[in-house]
Amino acid sequence: MPRHLLSILLVEDHPFQLLATRCLLNSFGFDNLTLAENAEQAIRLMTQADTPFDLMLCDQCLPDLPGLELIEIAGRRQFIHAAILLSGLPATELSNLDNQAQKRNLPLLGYLSKPLNKDELIALVSRLPTAKM
Repeated sequence: MPRHLLSILLVEDHPFQLLATRCLLNSFGFDNLTLAENAEQAIRLMTQADTPFDLMLCDQCLPDLPGLELIEIAGRRQFIHAAILLSGLPATELSNLDNQAQKRNLPLLGYLSKPLNKDELIALVSRLPTAKM
């Protein structure tokens, strides 16, 4: 399995989902991961980082802030280059969130349902202008 150089911030509030997603990402070749359990912790980690994260994978249903709002904050402050929204919400709701992100000019590449599908993830990641694949 090829290794990927992307720096990824993974934001997921459920401990099991956080661990499972980290393991999946590792098995897909993504090892440069920083983990956050909520929006507050994610913002702290982004503020402390020396450089922006290449990608933020963010759960939509965080306890302290909706994922789309976190993506907006991170994008406006240039803490990230791009984001992918993760959720178990129905496809119609995810599509609506994607449309909102486009209207607000957010750095959202798209959304993925949980659990992650490798091919879908790679397809979204390949949209990064500076993808370190």
